[in-house]
Amino acid sequence: MSIQVGDRLPEVVLKRIHEGIESVDTRALFDGRKAVLFAVPGAFTPTCSEKHLPGFVEHFQQFRDKGIEVACMAVNDPFVMQAWAKSQHVPEGMMMLSDGNGDFTRALGLELDASAYGMGLRSKRFALYAEDGVVKQLHVEAPGEYKVSSAEYLLESL
Repeated sequence: MSIQVGDRLPEVVLKRIHEGIESVDTRALFDGRKAVLFAVPGAFTPTCSEKHLPGFVEHFQQFRDKGIEVACMAVNDPFVMQAWAKSQHVPEGMMMLSDGNGDFTRALGLELDASAYGMGLRSKRFALYAEDGVVKQLHVEAPGEYKVSSAEYLLESL
């Protein structure tokens, strides 16, 4: 069963590159703050690179003006997430989180079996808004769609 509105985000250790590879606990990332977490099936994939991440890059300051942290996550390694961030001109302060083994994705119940495409376990495309680690909004895309997890949709719903 997937996470629901009102649930606390599960505690899992993710990776990111800040000053070297850094392990970050989801409680440390999300407790005590307002945050948007959006997940993509894969860095450098077409919709993720042409629409999903660019939308959050474009509207990043609007989220920050509302006091909301922004985090992007994919079932990719931290080096891929770092390279993707550079190629997409991700602003300083947007977190690029690696769920390399899919532990957080599985804990959320939002895994996608993309093995038919040679991609293995990935995350479904989604966006959530949490306050103090508790999910207040959850928008999970239907397979192959990109509508409810966009930055624009989320900004309108806040």
